Amino acid sequence: MEALKFSGYIFDLDGTIYRGEKLISGAKETIEKLKILGKRIVYLSNKPLQTREDYAAKLSRLGIPTEPSEVINSSLVMAQWLSKKAPGATVFIIGEPPLIAEMAQKGFRFSEEPGEIQFVIASFDRTFNYHKLNIALQAVKRGAHFVATNPDRTCPVEGGEIPDCAAMIGAVEGATGKKVETIVGKPSEIMIQIAVDAMGLHLRDCLLVGDRLETDILMGKKVGMATALVLTGVTNRETLGQSNIQPDYVWESVAEIIK
Repeated sequence: MEALKFSGYIFDLDGTIYRGEKLISGAKETIEKLKILGKRIVYLSNKPLQTREDYAAKLSRLGIPTEPSEVINSSLVMAQWLSKKAPGATVFIIGEPPLIAEMAQKGFRFSEEPGEIQFVIASFDRTFNYHKLNIALQAVKRGAHFVATNPDRTCPVEGGEIPDCAAMIGAVEGATGKKVETIVGKPSEIMIQIAVDAMGLHLRDCLLVGDRLETDILMGKKVGMATALVLTGVTNRETLGQSNIQPDYVWESVAEIIK
């Protein structure tokens, strides 16, 4: 059981632990076993549309009791990263209420006055409009920094996909001519370090488990962490064989951790 040698386990959610509203077979038993063995666990998501409380409630409802503190999403990562870089800064957020609430908890000030804005934060925003784009343009022209929560181009939904944060980033880049300076979500080293710190462990003590090569596995590789790809999400063996991003383990599902 080589997969049980780690002290901490960092799990992607959709495609790894569940698909939509259904747990992936063996996920519940795997998490239960890891907790019995005293392993530390956190869950990662790039999606800033739900709060950590929402994610914890969903996992608990599906049969995996979870506390909000065990969930790391891009909203939390943005709030923690920026609170270290520029505590109490004045920000303009292209985003939805969960991100705004996370930033408010960290004491950031919000403004739509371009001359006051120190950071323009782009995120997945289904209410994005010309008014927000213009504020971002005017703020960046006046020297505001431009950062973002996650690099995802689209978000999978039932029946297809919808534009994600990359669309908002692209709009602001197109208007300003300025590239986004920092993206804190997967595959950023910023997110994985916050996840490891939340468990009180070191990178070498942890295993990152996910279904996407270009986000989950790449993020682990960038920091030298052990990685495991599960084939229950978007990646199949053919895609894996054609990629230069190669995990340390390849499993049919998370159930193989305890086999």
